[in-house]
Amino acid sequence: MRWTLLTSVLLLVTDLALPDRLEQAAKNSAKIVDLTYPLSSRTPHWPGPNYSPFRYDKIADLEEDGVFSGKFCMPEHLGTHLDAPNHFEKGQPAVHQLSLEQLFAPAVVLDVTDRVRGNADFLLRLEDLRRWERAHGTIVPGALVFLYTGWGTRVSDSARYQNRDASGVMHFPGFSPEAARFLVNERNIKGLGIDTLSVDYGPSKNFQVHHIAHGAGKYHIENAANLDRLPPKGAFAIVAPIKIEGGSGGPVRVFALLP
Repeated sequence: MRWTLLTSVLLLVTDLALPDRLEQAAKNSAKIVDLTYPLSSRTPHWPGPNYSPFRYDKIADLEEDGVFSGKFCMPEHLGTHLDAPNHFEKGQPAVHQLSLEQLFAPAVVLDVTDRVRGNADFLLRLEDLRRWERAHGTIVPGALVFLYTGWGTRVSDSARYQNRDASGVMHFPGFSPEAARFLVNERNIKGLGIDTLSVDYGPSKNFQVHHIAHGAGKYHIENAANLDRLPPKGAFAIVAPIKIEGGSGGPVRVFALLP
């Protein structure tokens, strides 16, 4: 059954006291966490062909022109960004076709920082999800599930963030295909999020997690910031991607209202 925005809000009213938080936000008294990195030439980017760093140029100056203005150039998939389902699968929605209902979601955070410290190629497995649910309860339908790996401590150093070996292969953690399949098929999530360059781990060559999630119409948030400031459950995420017609994704402002 297709969720409507009203259905989503009614669920959240029951579970998360969302109206109270929205009222607090309007009064500037809510706890709001920005999950987005600012864009600059220092922002890490995917090291693939035709990818390039973020570029910003001033095109008008206050002193000379009476107005300040600029222009920017960047790949869609750079910095904190959204992968639309058409990124890896034909016939799936482009970023401008994502419904508003998809962009509001309870936030679930799985903290695996202790597992990543000794294993840059860590993969979230099904048993990790089972362990989280035993501790915190079943992941609710329609959740945005974030994997908090601690990789954000490297974000100011592109080389460490990409973590490439002598062969050029990147090494950073991600979701396993089995975990993604479970979250999509058994928990009916809205999307996956992570604080690395990709929801697939660094050495991936076939990007199975992308295919699994995008094939089911789910989106991804990559290079998320400040996941350490979110509880395992109870926060509410608001996702606001740039609306590029036909785009495969784009920069996104993501923030969370805390309980």
